[in-house]
Amino acid sequence: MADATYNLNGGFKPTIKRLADLDGPDFYPTPAWATHALMESEKFAGEIWEPACGDGAMSNVLAEASNPVVSSDLYDRGFGEVGHDFLTTERRHDNIITNPPYNAAEGFVASGLRCAGHKFALLLRLAFLEGANRANTIFHKAPPSRVWVFSERITFYMKGAQVAGSGTTAYAWFVWNKDHAGPTELAWIKPGFKAKYSGITTRKRRVSDLLL
Repeated sequence: MADATYNLNGGFKPTIKRLADLDGPDFYPTPAWATHALMESEKFAGEIWEPACGDGAMSNVLAEASNPVVSSDLYDRGFGEVGHDFLTTERRHDNIITNPPYNAAEGFVASGLRCAGHKFALLLRLAFLEGANRANTIFHKAPPSRVWVFSERITFYMKGAQVAGSGTTAYAWFVWNKDHAGPTELAWIKPGFKAKYSGITTRKRRVSDLLL
């Protein structure tokens, strides 16, 4: 089914909703270490709004950074304000930080540009940088100020699933700063956050691995 929010220019693309985006019990909370990585790399002054808060996984980490946090979600995940649609809102806050639903990332960029007073940051696939449509809309008209690329892979699990292994998709924090002037800055988040905040150790690489 086509999703009208998928393209900023009003175009349509067929999308497949992952379970996290459905009004049901299955969803994929953001690992705490991924949010810590942003907060230790990028500074935010003022209140933070998490508009796709789920069960509060990201909001709880944001609160640890001593910023006032407002949390909401379109669906009832047992946390925050319920029933608030970020894609149509006119509400404004100093900063917005969230992991948007997979099928509505471009719509979240449009709402972030409209609703953030200072900064907004979206956790997106690194491949979001690709695509002629995004090149002509987002990246030509309102490019991010910084793209923080993860050196470690993020793995998203269903709520309650056993955490094991590593993901195969590259992710990055895309940050828009209303006060930024100049081209997009590309930066890398140093490895170590996964071990520091989740207790998951990185496998030691064999000499044969390094020679490949």
